Amino acid sequence: MKPGLKNKIQAGDLVAPKTLTTIKGQPTQWPDPERLVHLQFRRFAGCPFCNMHMRAMTLRHAELVAAGIREIVIFHSSEASMQPFQGNAPFDVISDPEKKLYQEFGVEKSLRALMDPRAIAAAIKGGARKMKTANPDKGESPLGLPADFLIAPDGSVVASKYGVHAYDQWSVDDVLEMARRFYAGASAQSEPAASPAPKNATAH
Repeated sequence: MKPGLKNKIQAGDLVAPKTLTTIKGQPTQWPDPERLVHLQFRRFAGCPFCNMHMRAMTLRHAELVAAGIREIVIFHSSEASMQPFQGNAPFDVISDPEKKLYQEFGVEKSLRALMDPRAIAAAIKGGARKMKTANPDKGESPLGLPADFLIAPDGSVVASKYGVHAYDQWSVDDVLEMARRFYAGASAQSEPAASPAPKNATAH
């Protein structure tokens, strides 16, 4: 782990295998033996920034699946709070109201979450204020920061991002490009090396 990044998970680190239950009552796990896992840590269930991003992920979910990516999204909200907002998501969504996973992955909160000009600009440009929203419930924090991790089938972290404001996360295009590079590299490594030509061979 790099200096100054205590409790922060970085590319090359290994994450412990984990099996959890989604808010739909279905099991989910990381790593996935066949696909990349895009693990997202979001804020609270009614967060307009989070739900604006979830809408973008939902609209392009078929592209993500076709690219060999499995989405797992975590909120520090109760299942009851999440159902009206994330209950129909086409990907796996996890409730972590005690923030155990947030602590495990070093995901933090900051006063900059909402005050950063880039978050304000994203809200205006993306229409976050028009999204269905709700104030944080007891135990939820409006100061939470997002985080993203791309986990390979062997449990190694391909890439990670710790957001510095409420709308600082990978875009769908970012995730697709990282997956493309990962699979291209894996394919290149699996191809057999060309056999060297015999020393006495002549070109024709």
